[in-house]
This record gives sequence, C-alpha cells and structure tokens, in this order.
Amino acid sequence: MQSKIGTGIVAGLIAGVIFGILMTIMNAPTPDGGETPMMNMVAMVVGSTSLVVGWIYHLFNSAVIGAIFGVFFNKRVSTYKNATGWGAAYGVAWWVIGGLILMPIMLGGEAFGPIANPEMRSVAMGSLIGHLVYGLVLGASYLGIKEKPARRVGSTRGRAPA
Repeated sequence: MQSKIGTGIVAGLIAGVIFGILMTIMNAPTPDGGETPMMNMVAMVVGSTSLVVGWIYHLFNSAVIGAIFGVFFNKRVSTYKNATGWGAAYGVAWWVIGGLILMPIMLGGEAFGPIANPEMRSVAMGSLIGHLVYGLVLGASYLGIKEKPARRVGSTRGRAPA
C-alpha cells in the first residue's frame, strides 16, 4: 500500500516540473521596465534572483502542495475525470492563495496586486494557466501512481514460472 502523502509528493513533483518549465520560459515585467523569467521572481521570495534557487524553492512547494492534495483528496480521486477535476480546482485555489495573495505580499506588493495592476494582468493570467496545468497534472499523476500495482519481492507476475 502506498502512502497518500508520498503519492502526493511524487505527483506534486511531476506537476511541479511541468509548471516550472512554463515559469522558466514565461517573463514578467520588472520595475525598471525590463523583463525577468517568472522562476526568477519565485527565487526573489526567498531573497535570491538565481534560477536554480527558484527551481529548488518551487519544487519544494510543489512537493508540499502535492502532499496536502494527497491528504485531502485521496478518497475523492478514483477516476481520471474526478482526479483532473479536483486537481484543476486545487490548482486554481493555489493560484489565489499563492499567486495572488502570498507571493505579491512576500515580494513587497499587495494581495491581488497582479490582477489590479494592468501591467501585471498578463502575468497573472499566465500564472493562472500554469496553476491550472499544475493541478491537472497533479490529479492525473496522483491517480496514476495510486493505481499502479505494487511490486512484490519474489512475485512471478509477468515472468514465466521457473
């Protein structure tokens, strides 16, 4: 039997890699009129501008958020339809919590600032799409891992008997 927390962590990391790639190629405007990859903005939350630090922090969050998904949605996730539905809703919830409230505040702005500021609305919409993709991949991955049959030591399944 697989742990719902462990399954959530692995599914969260899978979804986090996909979302991380999106954030690495998406740019956001900077106060000086330039642009920076979204992943660099993630790094700024922990006082860095390093892409590597952004990835580490992002994947840590992805694993934690995946574990929380496992705790709260394990019994609700039984088909790909409801796995992706719950995952999408969960991803949108984290867009509001993380992308619209926590991250702007941690970067010295205001909650909901990304949608209130016309220059940042496209970034907010890109973030919504990224969180939605994260949730869809999280839900589907979670169910796929959850349903994978456990391998048993000494099992002859799939092998010809000796």
